[in-house]
Amino acid sequence: MAYPKFLSPEEILKTAVHLVEHGNIDGLSLRAVAAELGVKAPSLYRYFADKGALENAVAEAILHLMLVEFQTTSASRSPEARFRRMVEVYLRFARERFPLYTFVVQHNYPERYASGKGKAVWDLIVDTASAVSGQPDDTAAAVATWAFLHGYATLEHCGAFGPSGPKGGLERGMEAFLSSFRSGVPSPRQRTAVRTSAVQHR
Repeated sequence: MAYPKFLSPEEILKTAVHLVEHGNIDGLSLRAVAAELGVKAPSLYRYFADKGALENAVAEAILHLMLVEFQTTSASRSPEARFRRMVEVYLRFARERFPLYTFVVQHNYPERYASGKGKAVWDLIVDTASAVSGQPDDTAAAVATWAFLHGYATLEHCGAFGPSGPKGGLERGMEAFLSSFRSGVPSPRQRTAVRTSAVQHR
């Protein structure tokens, strides 16, 4: 079978990401990508074995876009400034590219979060939250932050805040997180570890 000279994994992936961002997320398929490129679907099997392989590659490409945005937060001077910058960047990406954001965080593909780019994004969130809390590898703080931001982004996108808007809810939430992190309140895991250590030393 002769393949068009212009066809490449990069071009296919770029087209697939474009379809996710501007089309139907659930309708992503090799056939749809092939139609957009003006070729037959079998032409793509040389590069992507099936729909799952294409979806994982698209997710990795989206996570790379997120990571590039998130890496700009490292220039912030203080941990709190970095945290606020991360919140700003996270929500801006979700607002401006919600279909891409949704494709990564709302589809049930656990392998996406364990991928190279997925882990890098997660590590950045953990590092940012940990820098504020002063606790190394503060996963609890990172999970709380991520859950808050994802919930806020989703509610905002679907118009749940209504015409009056969130009325300062984002800022109030950030201050609550920062206040909790500053206070050094131990997480449940940390409290359990302390209790276990105390028992062992009796």
